[in-house]
Amino acid sequence: MTTNTAKFTLRIDAELLKKFRFVADYNARSANRELEVLMKKHIAAFEKSNGKITFE
Repeated sequence: MTTNTAKFTLRIDAELLKKFRFVADYNARSANRELEVLMKKHIAAFEKSNGKITFE
């Protein structure tokens, strides 16, 4: 089975990551899912201001 999931490595301060995981847990999400939700919101806000992002 093939998947369209990409892997991404993030270097981050340990305390910031600990706090981020706390917030993710509060929202009943994994840190990975929390980051994905935040990225989608950020991209939606960007596209609202600047137009849809397209790739040729």
